[in-house]
Amino acid sequence: MAELDKKLQRHYRAHSWLFAVLLLALVFLLGYLAQQTRQQWDVSQNGRNSLSEASIEILQKLQGPVQVTAYASEQDAQLGDIRQIITDFIALYQRLKPDLSLTFIDPVEQPVLAQEADIQVNGELVIRFNQKIEHLTAINEQAFSNVLMRLARGEDKWVVELSGHGERRLDGSANYDLGEFGRHLRTNGFSSQQLNLAIQPDIPAAHASTLLIASPQTDLLPGEVEKLLDYIDRGGNLLWLVDQESLRGLLPLTEKLRLTLTPGVVADPQAAQLKAPITFALGAIYGPHAITSDFNYITVFPFARQLMLDENEEWHSVILVEAAPQGWIETGDLNGEIVFDQDADVPGPASIAVAMSRNIQDREQRIVVVGSGHFLANTYLGNGSNLDFGINLINWLTGDEELIMIQPRATLDSSLVLSELELTLIAVGFLIVLPLLFLASGIVIWWRRRRK
Repeated sequence: MAELDKKLQRHYRAHSWLFAVLLLALVFLLGYLAQQTRQQWDVSQNGRNSLSEASIEILQKLQGPVQVTAYASEQDAQLGDIRQIITDFIALYQRLKPDLSLTFIDPVEQPVLAQEADIQVNGELVIRFNQKIEHLTAINEQAFSNVLMRLARGEDKWVVELSGHGERRLDGSANYDLGEFGRHLRTNGFSSQQLNLAIQPDIPAAHASTLLIASPQTDLLPGEVEKLLDYIDRGGNLLWLVDQESLRGLLPLTEKLRLTLTPGVVADPQAAQLKAPITFALGAIYGPHAITSDFNYITVFPFARQLMLDENEEWHSVILVEAAPQGWIETGDLNGEIVFDQDADVPGPASIAVAMSRNIQDREQRIVVVGSGHFLANTYLGNGSNLDFGINLINWLTGDEELIMIQPRATLDSSLVLSELELTLIAVGFLIVLPLLFLASGIVIWWRRRRK
């Protein structure tokens, strides 16, 4: 019997030692794996600790090291440890791009360096990429990613806007103008310049990355139209926003582009179902093109007109947006009741944006015509993904189709605000009630065991 007890004791002791050895091995193994691999999960609402898809795509397009120099003191009077804030923010980008470096310079201790770098505020960032430099004073993903996008452009891109006929302006603030779109173009690294053909001898095709004709309100003179046609013949790129009104003397341009613009406004019953005016055409059907690649968003084209491509072998043409599959082309009075008239209206769908290209002088000429100038206007730019679609148009026209993507957005943050009563209840519950419950349950268990 005693011999059996010794065997059992040795057996239990061996089990204990084996368990201890396996536990230690498991601890060392987990430590080794934790050191070799790093996994993170962002469980915050809106993914505030992760970069957006647009920012990730921008980083993937940056071939080469990016240097970030932060001119920040050890402590900021308002923000406190500003260096830690910058370090944590840049770390989001460094996880995806390890050759994005960050260095600090104290503008107080090294004022000469700060002055040479033209630093204006504490915490200002200077970002360098391929010998291009950008300054940034706001630390957030949208601003930083926009800077990276500007640095990613190989050369200066110009959008030359036709002026002198009441066109929508890229720097205008009226509801009719394109000022907000112009501001986003500048944020993305584009420059704009107005061009009055009554003063300028011609349109410099080599200087203009693309020409913008945005809904002129008065007729162009025949000489101005000739200069436009000459620009097209020389291979210039063009974005033409045309509304349902008169073509303002640009009929020869439609003939040059082999386009037919039908009268009337696209009526879309789908828009009415979404509580929008029936004269707002919803863009959800996109043709296969670099502009619309992976673009699965709704766009809104107020008071759009139909564009029809004439068959020809000169231009390679693609319908970018087709709208109102259950709608029609309304030719009646828009101030009255808008219903389909079988004798006068044309049933949908209707093509409202087209892209054309051809090879001329050993380069590809690119042209986009959109049957609504309203969709980029200040009033309607925020509808749907109009901004993204507009930026994509400009990127393709200026030859930067690799930068076609959804624009980075500011991450919406959320907060939980508790009242004094709620905070008191939580504190009492966790600090008093729960410990008392555990203590009472322990006493009850102890008392029951003693009775047995």
